[in-house]
Order: sequence, then C-alpha cells, then structure tokens
Amino acid sequence: MKVGTFFIKIWRWSSVLLVIGALVWTYSVFPDMVAVDFSETGLAERYVNKEHVFYIVMGLFLVNNVIISGLVKQIPNVDADHLPILNRKIWAQHRELLNELLTNWLFCLVAVINTIIGFSLFALATINSTQYKMDVFDFSWVYYTGMGLMIMVFLLPLRLLWTPVPDDRL
Repeated sequence: MKVGTFFIKIWRWSSVLLVIGALVWTYSVFPDMVAVDFSETGLAERYVNKEHVFYIVMGLFLVNNVIISGLVKQIPNVDADHLPILNRKIWAQHRELLNELLTNWLFCLVAVINTIIGFSLFALATINSTQYKMDVFDFSWVYYTGMGLMIMVFLLPLRLLWTPVPDDRL
C-alpha cells in the first residue's frame, strides 16, 4: 500500500469518527432551537429545531458515505474507454494504477466532506453555546479551510493528465 493511499484511508475513517462524535456531542449541547443563519452584524436571524439539524446532517453523512463509497466499488467494473480522462488507451494498460488514483480521489472527496461537516457542527455548537462568548465571525476559518480542502480535492485528478511511466524492471 502506498503512503498516499494509507493517508487517505486513515483520514477517511478518522473523518467518519469526527462526524459521528461531533453529531452526538452537538446534539447533546444544542438548545432546542439552533441558530443557523446570521445577519451582517452577527445576530441570529433564522433558527432550526435541533432534531432537524440532526436529521439533515445524518442525511448528508449517509449520502456522502454510502453513495460515493458505492461508486468506488464500481470503478474496476467500468471500462477505461468510458472514463472521462485523456489518454484512455494508455491508462487502460495501467488499470491498477488508474483504479488506485480514482479510488483515492473519491475517498479523499468523502473525507473532505466529512471533515467540513464535522468542523461546521463544532462551530455551530460553539456559536449556539451560552458557555462561550464567541462570535459567528470567529469561525470564518471553517469556510477557508473547507474551500482549501475542496480545491485540493478537485486538483487531484490533474494527475491523470500525465500518463504512467512504463515499468523498466526486468
């Protein structure tokens, strides 16, 4: 197993635990009505019942982890000629590497979405807490981190532009 594959696998499972832990913890500390939309001044404008937040996040979590992970299992079954990549003929000859790259990309996408959901839940719980005096603007880092992670994930398929190097081993 390559280092990148190992890192992505560990990150994906850690992000699953992050979301589950964040969901359980935030559900226990949320007030009955959770502030989810804020004005330019930082005051809450829109509230949602905490059960609705729970069900929405669980739905996103299940769709993310079940559907995208289901796509990963279908990668080896798809003919390389039907994949939207350049140099299909060359990549078809290196199918194991192609499968690994596509699998890593999709699992990285799952991990990024889980990480963003987990961070967002922690930020939402802290903002709605009476114990902490933090402002909604103190959590702008969640937006920038999420954008950085999403840009990183969508740059990963650029590796498919370069064809694999033939194996020179005897």
